[in-house]
Amino acid sequence: MEEKKVQTRILSLDVMRGLIMILLAAESCELYTALSSTYSSGWPQGIIHHFFHHEWHGLYFWDLVQPAFMFIAGTSLYLSFQRKQAAGVSWSSHFKSVAWRSAKLFLCGVALHCVYSGKLVWELWNVLTQLAFTTIIAYLIIRWSFLQQLLFSLFLLLLTDILYRFTTIPGYDQPFVLGKNFGTYIDMLVMGKDNDGGWVTINFIPTAAHTIWGVLAGKVLSSVSNDVAKSKQLILASLSCLLIGYMLDWTLLSPIIKRISTPGFVFVSGGYILAILAFFRWLIDVKGYQSGAWIFVVVGMNPIFIYLFFETVGKQWFNGIVNLFVGGGLHLLGLSADPTAILVAIATLFCEWYLCYWLYQKRIFFKL
Repeated sequence: MEEKKVQTRILSLDVMRGLIMILLAAESCELYTALSSTYSSGWPQGIIHHFFHHEWHGLYFWDLVQPAFMFIAGTSLYLSFQRKQAAGVSWSSHFKSVAWRSAKLFLCGVALHCVYSGKLVWELWNVLTQLAFTTIIAYLIIRWSFLQQLLFSLFLLLLTDILYRFTTIPGYDQPFVLGKNFGTYIDMLVMGKDNDGGWVTINFIPTAAHTIWGVLAGKVLSSVSNDVAKSKQLILASLSCLLIGYMLDWTLLSPIIKRISTPGFVFVSGGYILAILAFFRWLIDVKGYQSGAWIFVVVGMNPIFIYLFFETVGKQWFNGIVNLFVGGGLHLLGLSADPTAILVAIATLFCEWYLCYWLYQKRIFFKL
C-alpha cells in the first residue's frame, strides 16, 4: 500500500509568517510613527496611514496583520497535527501539548500587559491571549470534516452577531458603538475595565474563524490535488469571503469594524489573507521564486520569541540603546530629528532581524 505523503514544511507559509513578524517588529521599533511624523501630508501619508489601525468603521492594511497571525497559526496547527498523526501520536496526546502551549500563550499575553503598564494588571486584549483561545477551539474540531469545520466557523460568526445585536443591557445595547456594546460589557464583568481603543476580549470568538480557516487552508495545501487546483480553491475562497464581507458592510448588516471583530470584518480580512496566501503560494512554491525567501524565513522560524523580545526587551531597553548610539551619532553629524528617527527605527529593526538570523544559523528555535 502506498503511504500518504505528509507535508512537512511549506516555504510560502514560512515566508508569510516571517513577513508578519517583521511588520510587527517594525511597529515596535516605531518605524511607522517616525514615517508618519516625517511625511504628514500628501500621497506618502496616504500610504503610511495604512500601517495604523482604522479608528472604527473601515479597514486599513494594518488591520489584516492580527487576523493573518491567527490564520497562519491555524495552518501550522493542522500541519503539526498531520505530522503527529503520521507518527502515531493520538489526538488526545497531542491535545495535551496544544493545551499546555495555549496556557503558556495565555500567561505570556497577560504578562505583556503587566510589562506595558509597569505593574500587575488583569487585561486580556493581547494577541497571544486571543490566540490561546482560538488554538484550543480550532484543535477541538480539527478531526471534523472540511464542511463541518466551515459550518462551525460560520456558527461562531452568527453567535457573535446575535450576542451584539440582541443584548438589551442598559448602556451596552448599541452593537456597533465604541464602548456601548456587548463586548465592552463582558470586559467590565471579567476585568472591571474597558479598553479606550474599543478592543474587547471576546474577539476570540469571531476571530477563531480565522484560525479555523487557517486549518482548512492547511488541508487544501497538504492535499493530493495539483498546484493549479489548490490555487483555484484558495482564490475562490478569497473572492467568496470578500463578496460576503463587503455585502454585509454595504447593507449595514455587519459593518467592517476590526476592534470588535464583526462578521463583516472577519469575512473581508479573511478574504484578503486568503488572496495573500494564494499569491505567496504561486510565487514561491509554484513558480519557484525563492532567492530572497531566507530574509523572511529566519524570522518566521522564531515567531513567538521575536514577538516577546520586541514587546518586552525591545520596548523597555533595546530601542533606547540603539537610539542612544545611532541617534546620538546622527545628531552629532547634524541630521535633523525626523530622518534620524527613521534611521534609528530601521537600525533597530535590522538588529532584531539579525538576532533571528543568528539564532537560525545556530539552529536555535524557541517554542512555547
